[in-house]
Amino acid sequence: MTAELVRGQNHPLPDTRLEIRVSAGHPVLAGATLGDEQGRVPGMEWIAHPGAPSLPGIDVPGQAAADHRLSVDLEAVPGAVHRVSVLLALPGPRAGGAARFGTVAAPFVAVAGPDGAEIATFTITGLDSESAVVALELYRRQGAWKVRAMGQGYEGGLAALLGDQGLERPADLAATILETVAPGPAPVAAPARHAPEAEHVRSAAPVADPAPTGQTAPQPTPPSGTGTDQPTPVPGAGPVNYSHPRRQAAPAPGPAPVPESEPRQGPPTPVAGDASGWSMDERLYNQVWGMFEDLARTAAAYRSACEFAENRLDRELDQTLSDYRARAGGANDAARAAARARHDELVARAQEVLDRDLAQLVAESEVVEPALPVAFARWENPVWQAYRVPAEEPMAVRLGDLHLPERTDLRIPMLVRLPLERGLWVDSGRGHSEAAGLLDEVELRRLALDCAVAHAARLLAAHPAGAFTVHVVDPAGAGTAALAPLVESGVLAAPPARGAAGVSATLEQLTERVDLLQMAVRAGASDALPPGLDTARQLLLVHDFPHGFDDRAVTRLRYLADEGPSVGVHLLMVADREDASAYGPLLDPLWRSLLRLTPVPDDHLADPWVGHAWSYEPPLLPPGSAVLRQVLGQVAAARHGRRP
Repeated sequence: MTAELVRGQNHPLPDTRLEIRVSAGHPVLAGATLGDEQGRVPGMEWIAHPGAPSLPGIDVPGQAAADHRLSVDLEAVPGAVHRVSVLLALPGPRAGGAARFGTVAAPFVAVAGPDGAEIATFTITGLDSESAVVALELYRRQGAWKVRAMGQGYEGGLAALLGDQGLERPADLAATILETVAPGPAPVAAPARHAPEAEHVRSAAPVADPAPTGQTAPQPTPPSGTGTDQPTPVPGAGPVNYSHPRRQAAPAPGPAPVPESEPRQGPPTPVAGDASGWSMDERLYNQVWGMFEDLARTAAAYRSACEFAENRLDRELDQTLSDYRARAGGANDAARAAARARHDELVARAQEVLDRDLAQLVAESEVVEPALPVAFARWENPVWQAYRVPAEEPMAVRLGDLHLPERTDLRIPMLVRLPLERGLWVDSGRGHSEAAGLLDEVELRRLALDCAVAHAARLLAAHPAGAFTVHVVDPAGAGTAALAPLVESGVLAAPPARGAAGVSATLEQLTERVDLLQMAVRAGASDALPPGLDTARQLLLVHDFPHGFDDRAVTRLRYLADEGPSVGVHLLMVADREDASAYGPLLDPLWRSLLRLTPVPDDHLADPWVGHAWSYEPPLLPPGSAVLRQVLGQVAAARHGRRP
């Protein structure tokens, strides 16, 4: 059965030899780019276009036309290639064509196997002022290939598309490609260039962490302050439109059937570390982000398919009611029954695809979770029992888990890159969380401080000895019990600061440090810093804010939140925003600058890319576990140069 894809949906490819058919109804230029695992294209020699229509494993047409056939052999592409992007571009008015996709019929693309049977189709709707679009993406996942419906349009045309894929001087490249289909003498095909060797393609930096938005989350970019937090949208993508058009024209006939190939195999067996990277930790980090992206896309495809089915059902039911001639003889009843049957079939197919993808992700999670290193692992993972202070800082730390309602038991680790790009805020307020509504105010505040202590311990454990210093401000001494593991282990720079005087002294010390480091960095005189200055990264854990804070202290706190991260000074706030409401909008920038976390499950992480509300689960310690004190004991022993 042919899969009719919607934007963002993926589908497995049963064969590596494919034909991609394009039917646009108007002249378009068709091409393909070969990218690494992050989708970056190293150079012009990795682009198949009318002037250079052949690359290893890829052949594209040599002219702009209304219909195209692209040949793909995924086994023949270089090993460094992880993504093949099929692109369409309008030649423009100069070539007698349209200037934007919004004025012409929606392009239709189909992926067919070697026997000519269509595997998946996609109609690219929702385009308006765009003149170039990434139609499909063929990508390698766990050793197998999949196709993803992209429909990612660019108002800046082919130049913007190529620039988004990491190419230098994209405007010049786009002009060169478009010139090959411009009217005039037949262009001379450029000599075929060979793709560079695999080792010449460096893996790009992994996607950044989820970020809250005003909150906005991970690129893939980290979250920010209050409200909703969000992971990163696809760069250059236009508004997502999941509507499904009525396609009238039948697809062009495929080639004559060929004998049946080998029987199709099931999904590949997941393997931990099956992603790009120079080390196992980097491969696992990238694999976790691949799981996050796959879950986001498959859930978005399922929701959009169900929405389309509902909208089509409503439209068809309205049509039956408006046809008065069919009211007699039961024709209306038959039409309504047929409409509901089509709706149920679409929803069932969407559910089948969702179940298949989720089962694969669950299987992958089951092999990845036990293989995670200490910084990425849950507290209950046995790897913590063998913890030793690291010699180097890891790529990231785990600050909780993320899940979607389609499969609440499938948890994706929320990994935040190091060094932290912003401070953290553990919200001790009730908010709108159902879980928080079941707790009284005292219990909620206690849980918030427990979570903050666990976050601070994890950050300490992730850094080499002496590379991370923690200060605590507890003006009223209300957090003595929860702070005991940090105090008694000896990992703090000094006892928790108490009272207004203690708050002021601590903030003044850190503010002066930020000023000194900023001046040294700007002047390029790092060797001129005062002797004895602690050059380790600093974390200030603030409990019970705004108790004990006067206006001067609040100003310094805001300064640390804004300027501190650039020189290694970070905040970890434990506060209820309502408690600080007396300051009015003065503190709004403070909350927005921090990554909001919660001590209980909450769906405050908003994903602007596909519209998900991700549920966040805090990293709670197992009841009765001694692992926190064991880890802090190791950190303290390494800091003071003694054996644990």
